[in-house]
Parts: sequence; structure tokens; C-alpha cells
Amino acid sequence: MTMLQTWGIPIVISYLLGSISFSYLLTKWLKGVDIRDYGSGNAGATNTSRVLGKGPALVVFLLDALKGMAAVGFGYWMAGNSPDVKLVMMVCGIAAIIGHNWPVFLGFRGGKGIATTVGVTCLIGFTAAVVAGVCAILFILFTRYVSVGSLVYTSIVPVMMWLLDYPTAVVWLMLIVSVMALWRHKQNVINLFKGNERKI
Repeated sequence: MTMLQTWGIPIVISYLLGSISFSYLLTKWLKGVDIRDYGSGNAGATNTSRVLGKGPALVVFLLDALKGMAAVGFGYWMAGNSPDVKLVMMVCGIAAIIGHNWPVFLGFRGGKGIATTVGVTCLIGFTAAVVAGVCAILFILFTRYVSVGSLVYTSIVPVMMWLLDYPTAVVWLMLIVSVMALWRHKQNVINLFKGNERKI
């Protein structure tokens, strides 16, 4: 199997898959507006909740998670019996997250990638994802800040992967996802320190 088949095609397809913005499409369909012009200006599930309500937001979250899972699954399928299959899966997941955050179809203005990250990590490291998910939900319930829960999730997953003895390369790649999440939430972090962050 060639490098193009093992790495190139899966990465490109995963990025394009990640670039499909369900929050944008759903808001356009239901309200005829661009979700990025409302609320936080973010094309993701949390802002969908503010603009359309909790029901549509849940749909967006699930679809965004599913596209992350689909990207990982596609990487697995394309890699076949390659010894690098786990790495290909993780890189495809990262490509989908990048696509969600910087979608080619929307002028590279997308979301923050948390739902897609949840989908990716559920397939790459289910136990790590469950532990991180429980912690994130508890933080959201106690603080009412979705951004805090999101950062808790992306911070705990690589730690759990390391504790559960996942391949070192996968742990490092997950750390890249954590850094991306922190970067996308930089304004939220600033708002938290200023006391201006929105609660649910």
C-alpha cells in the first residue's frame, strides 16, 4: 500500500469531512442565517444552543462527534494491515478536528472542535474518553461554564492515555489536540479571568 493510500487520501478526506459544519447548515435551514453572526460567533454546539435551543444543539453535538468517529474509522479502513494503523487513525482524527475549526467550505471560520474531539477520542481511547467526559460534565455542572468543561476534557484525555500505557506517539498527538483546544478557547480563558465568561 502506498503512502498516498495510507496517509494522504485519508487525511484529506478526514479534513473535508471535518469541514462540514452542522451548526452552520442547521441554522441556515431553520433560521436562514449564518450562526457565526450571532451569539459567540462560533459555529459549534454551544452557540447553537444559544441561537436555536438545546434540542438542535444536541443534534449538532452528536453529528459533530460522529464525523470525528467517521474520520477515525476511515483512517482505520484505509490503513488496512499497516503497522501504523493507530497513528493513521489519530492523524485522521486530528485532520477532522482541524477541518471543524478551520473549514475550507466556510472561509476557515468554524468552531472549537470539542464535539469532534469527543468522537475521535471515543474510538481511539474509549476508557480515557469516558473518564475525561465524566470529569468534564462534573465541572460544567458545578461551574456552569462549558468552556471549562471542554478544556478539562481535552486536558485529561492525554493524561489518561499516558496512564493507560497508550503508544507514546498517540499521547503526543493527543497533546496537540489539547493545545489546539486551548488556542481555540483563548478568549474564553481571558473572559474567565475577567469574570465575563458566559454561563449555561
